Amino acid sequence: MQKFVYYAPTEIVFGRGTELRAAELVKKHGGSRVLVVYGGQSAKKSGLIGRVTKNLEENGIPALALGGVVPNPLVSTAAAMAKEGREFGADFVLAVGGGSVIDTAKGVAHTIASPEHEVWDFWSGTKVTKSLPIGAILTISAAGSETSNSAVLTNDLIEPHTKRGINTDFNRCRFAIMNPELTMTLPKYQIGAGAADIFMHTSERYFAAVLGNHLTDEIAEGLFRDIIFYGPRGVQDPSDYEAMSEIMWCGSVSHVGLTGIGSQGDTPRDGDWACHQLGMAISALYDSTHGATLTAVWAAWSRYVKECNVARFAQFARKVYGIAEPDDGKAAEEGIRRTNEFFRSLGMPLSLTELLGHEPTDEEIEAIAEECTYGRKRSIGSFRVLGYDDIVAIYKACR
Repeated sequence: MQKFVYYAPTEIVFGRGTELRAAELVKKHGGSRVLVVYGGQSAKKSGLIGRVTKNLEENGIPALALGGVVPNPLVSTAAAMAKEGREFGADFVLAVGGGSVIDTAKGVAHTIASPEHEVWDFWSGTKVTKSLPIGAILTISAAGSETSNSAVLTNDLIEPHTKRGINTDFNRCRFAIMNPELTMTLPKYQIGAGAADIFMHTSERYFAAVLGNHLTDEIAEGLFRDIIFYGPRGVQDPSDYEAMSEIMWCGSVSHVGLTGIGSQGDTPRDGDWACHQLGMAISALYDSTHGATLTAVWAAWSRYVKECNVARFAQFARKVYGIAEPDDGKAAEEGIRRTNEFFRSLGMPLSLTELLGHEPTDEEIEAIAEECTYGRKRSIGSFRVLGYDDIVAIYKACR
């Protein structure tokens, strides 16, 4: 096991009715004027935004609620919210939603705290040195942004649009309120995409260049088994509290860094992350659902890289699916096949053609690869390092 620093400061408040503890937690973490960030009108129509703002205001905390965050969240939205939040005098940002809303709230908090900068500055090289405190009330189990140090935004102010992520401890939420009942009204497709993203956050850390972290592996393999069992149950019956609570907790644990401890070596990232980079490039150009982009590329990526350490894929197959095949190559292939079955049980696409609704041309694939490599200026991955030609080959394999 490599040396590591593990930092997970977010206070978790889990269970039914916990959204009514928002004011208590905001005060505990230093807030007195709150900017509430949310997504579409469903959060308002359901009464959730009203319950949250009422709870804040009845406890002497003025609140300004701003909606409009979309999936694959936009820089323009974060910039507009930061401007209004600064004029309001917000000293705390509370995200009510899923990963897109929470990531937007992070961008808003950084920008309000540093009025000399634009939102995209922080996603294009400027170091975050201060931020407003952030809290989250989770309504979508997927991204794990409520416990992670990462945030992803799409810059819609330039053409072509580009999507980037940043990692900083200023992205850490002070608290995360997690009531599984708030996820029960989601469309089944969104629940399935979320479960896929949870699986992939674990996969990206499990298929690392540095191995030999046995307790970490056990935690990751247990999380795989849990989301494989409960993900389809949640899709089939979103009113199943047990399933939705397991999915919600898997989402947070999958992205808090716990399943990658000890795998960093001399690199700052705790895993491979190639599939996320492949998927982010697709969603930047086609606005595709994030979890669906990951299921469309995972099998092709796996088959392209598995010979770098086929025993690792065989271990995954045996420990996660109970596959008894003694031959590593055959076990690895069966593990990939079974994972595609899991993705299909979530209602997710297994190819680019299925994802996009048409078969992408070579020119389209090359454009996605250009976005993925930032104009051929970077490689991705660590399990196997992938350059532009490798990335084109993977996209063509999952066409």
